[in-house]
Amino acid sequence: MEITLTLKDLGLILIGAGIIVLLVYCIGFIKNLTVTIKHTNKILEDTQVISAIAAARAQDIDQAVGDVTESVSNISQSLKGNQSTISALSSIVNALVSLKNIITKMDK
Repeated sequence: MEITLTLKDLGLILIGAGIIVLLVYCIGFIKNLTVTIKHTNKILEDTQVISAIAAARAQDIDQAVGDVTESVSNISQSLKGNQSTISALSSIVNALVSLKNIITKMDK
């Protein structure tokens, strides 16, 4: 029994072997790619949950900051209004003290 291989047959055998190796490599690559995609999907789901929590907290903080700003503004306005009243009372007290001092000087 004689087997003769021509260069053409040898080239076809090498190309076939290369295709088989390429298929095995592609199967391994796709297997690893599906695992990577599953992990990526889990990470994206966690990211969506965290983003939703962060957005809710940001809205809560925004509302709290708005309330604090309004409270500080109201307190500031009240203090300004009271400061005018306190200044007026202080002026009246100073005037009364001055009158008392004038009266005591007149008595002497």
